[in-house]
This record gives sequence, C-alpha cells and structure tokens, in this order.
Amino acid sequence: MYRWKRAQEGKSFNERTDVITEFRGRGDEVHMYPLSFAEFMSVYSGTKQDGWNEYMLYGGLPPVMNISSPEEKINFLKLLFEETYISDIVGRHNVRNRAELEELLNILSSAIGSLTNPTKLSAAFKSVKQKTISNATIKRYIEYLCDSFLIDSAVRYDIKGKKYIDTPVKYYFTDLGLRNARLNFRQLEGTYAMENIIFNELKIRGFNVDVGVITLNKTNEKGHGIRKQLEIDFVCNRGFKRYYIQSAYAIPDQAKMEQEQRSLMLTGDFFKKIIITKDAPAPYYNDDGVLVMSVYDFLLEEGSLDI
Repeated sequence: MYRWKRAQEGKSFNERTDVITEFRGRGDEVHMYPLSFAEFMSVYSGTKQDGWNEYMLYGGLPPVMNISSPEEKINFLKLLFEETYISDIVGRHNVRNRAELEELLNILSSAIGSLTNPTKLSAAFKSVKQKTISNATIKRYIEYLCDSFLIDSAVRYDIKGKKYIDTPVKYYFTDLGLRNARLNFRQLEGTYAMENIIFNELKIRGFNVDVGVITLNKTNEKGHGIRKQLEIDFVCNRGFKRYYIQSAYAIPDQAKMEQEQRSLMLTGDFFKKIIITKDAPAPYYNDDGVLVMSVYDFLLEEGSLDI
C-alpha cells in the first residue's frame, strides 16, 4: 500500500531500499505482491478458465480489476510501466542510457523462465542491436529491476552436491500484465506464462524458490565420459518442508510423463515430487509416487501441495 500511496501522491515510486531507509528501526518490511489467482477469482464473475485467460493476459494488479474495457486495461498497464516504473528507475539511479535499460527489459520479457546471465545478455545486445554493453552495466540494470519489484530471480541449486550455482539464473516477472504490456501483448506463450504464475504463487506462499539441477556422469558409445545436467523447475523450501515441482503445460501421453518426471526420480531423497499441468483430472499420485495436479487445483487450494 505504501508503494501505491507514494505513486498517487506523485512522489518517487518506492523500492526496497526506500522502505529500509525510511522505516529503519520503526517497523518490518512486508512485500505486497499483486493479487494471487485465488484472490483474483474471489472477485471475478466468470469461469476459472476465463479467469485464467484474463489473469494470464492482464496480471493481478488491483486497479486492473476495476477496469472493464480491454483497451483501457492495456493502456493502464503500458502507462504504469513507462511513467512509473521505468521513469522512476531512470531518475533514481541516474541511468544515462534509458534505451539500453529498455532494451534489456525487452530481452528479459521475451525470455521469462530461460537461463541467462550478463555475458549472454551482453552477447545478445551485440548480435541483435550491434551495441556493446558491459557485463557490469547489465548486472547493475538487473539489480535495479529486481529492487523495483519488476522481476525476481531463481538461482540454480545442485541437489546432489548441495550447493548453489551462481550462473546462469532464471528471471520471472512479478506481474504478467506488466510483462505483456512491455511486449505490446505479443508472445503470449501459455507454457512460460504458467511457469511464471507458479513461481509467483510459490513466492506468495512464503517459499524460497530455486531451480534444481541434477548432474549425471555417463559414458558414451566411444567410452568417453560425458556430463549431463537435468533440471527441476522449482525446488521450494519453507522451514523444514521441501517440494520438487515441475511445470508441464500438457502431458498428452506416458512418454511425456516419463520425460517430465525423469529428473524428479533422480534426486536421491524422499521429498515430495509434484507435476503441475494445465489440465488434469482431480489430483492423483501416479505409479512412481509423483503427485499430478492441474494448475487450477494448485492455485485455488492453499494447502494443495500437502494433498
């Protein structure tokens, strides 16, 4: 609420550092997320399928819920992005090259849920835009975007080695409506949008969320040792609880099921393993002990992970 109050007063749009500075010793920081899907549906009058489509498109910022026209929703989100978020970041941090920052936003918006790092992003600038931008500058820009709550990150975690891998990292948008506005509502891929929504829901529920990595050492047909890494979309920790979660938009057959759960079966421990798909019957455990549920059951039931 403090964020919105400052914006409405025409003052600088607060970031994490502002909260810490202004209220040091006089309170606790509470991160206010956009509406979860369950909160969204509590005031939405249509079906959950229609609500999903709208939530995936326009996100969960509360003011958007009070706007009926699609055109007005789009205009609001674009204006909010340009005149509040970007302008505030540029002014607050004295960003000299706004075009670089905006181009980085375009790249990150197009690649939600993809592994990347400043080196890859710098190469993308050079190949696509014929511009040279240093790794240090890109890292600094990303810090600004995270500090403004526009994006959040998931770091890779070696499950068997029990250690973090610093790079590359996955980035997700805190609100999909803002991400879509940045791309003029193009690139509306359901697969990546669902993964982003699952990530946000896990953060809302208070989990620390990492990307799981399983490293396999094998021998090829020539007898040479090869190293392969499998990925688990989300390793979720909260207190003594841990869950391994795969986001799978569709599982049309058994072969796809085996592909999705392969990394889950190689963790070497007994923490709960879950596959969330777009459409599924009632939640069930398959023959390998993996809990399979629809994204609706996951999002609309707070205790869904403990079924």
